Amino acid sequence: MDIHAGLSLAYKSLIGISIGDAFGESFFGETSSILQHIDNRSIPETRWEFTDDTVMAIAVYEQLEKRPMQGIDQDDLALQFARKHQLDVNRGYGATSRRILREIEAGQCWQDVSRGAFDGMGSMGNGAAMRVGPIGACYYDDLAKVKEQAALSAEVTHANPEGIAGAVAVATAAALAARVATDGAVYSPEEFILAVSDSVPGTDTQSKIKKGLAVPYSYHIETVRSILGDGINMTAQDTVPFSIWCAAHNLHNFEESLWKAVSILGDRDTICAIVGGITILSAAHKSIPQTWMKAVEDIETSVFRDRKIG
Repeated sequence: MDIHAGLSLAYKSLIGISIGDAFGESFFGETSSILQHIDNRSIPETRWEFTDDTVMAIAVYEQLEKRPMQGIDQDDLALQFARKHQLDVNRGYGATSRRILREIEAGQCWQDVSRGAFDGMGSMGNGAAMRVGPIGACYYDDLAKVKEQAALSAEVTHANPEGIAGAVAVATAAALAARVATDGAVYSPEEFILAVSDSVPGTDTQSKIKKGLAVPYSYHIETVRSILGDGINMTAQDTVPFSIWCAAHNLHNFEESLWKAVSILGDRDTICAIVGGITILSAAHKSIPQTWMKAVEDIETSVFRDRKIG
């Protein structure tokens, strides 16, 4: 594995997450107005700031910078999640995430905190999936390592098998997208969806991802939502299936992937972050709007970026 190439791809995925995150966050508001913006392909007035999706993805990426061959150090990642949360608690964190990160910051063991969530079931939320793209991109030529590292990154905050499955699925999708660019791999939407679903056997997340095989891209978005979900429940199984389906049908067009992603409404910043972190790896450069890249909050000058690394 060329680790320098892997890190470059990981950073590209991080940029895709940040653009998708800020883009999706721009589409919250009065529904009729938002739908009109989507129909007109116009972005509401926005500051292009990213949310906790990107903040946590930065922490994941920095793990790869620190330990490119070994990967995730769960203890350190937990501390970095908590530290970055404290830098700005108003970045859209959910109530459970805020509690978990506050308790880790206060010195509690992340294993106990993560596994204790939801009466000992652990979180099955979409938070582990939204931040994991850089792992798939970095280790794209070793799917076994992709799955291992994605699971490690998820367990810190999402101990439920569904939360872990969501992260593994998205990381696998990012790895496959990276192979399109680096190895010239070709996937039909159905091949892509099936390869991703095979990465998370025995879960509700897998079952719902597989439903995407029978959903044509031409279906009305309301029908797609009824089958694949829209992230409104903020669970992996309600968020990841549509995100994978959307990316699978738009591997070569970053801009189109985000317009389709936001049209589902629901948890639009997270869905767009997931989709953006995947499709930026395989999409043609001309399909990535340069105005969006320039407008989004700069990761490198962000307070969340560890200057000792970057």
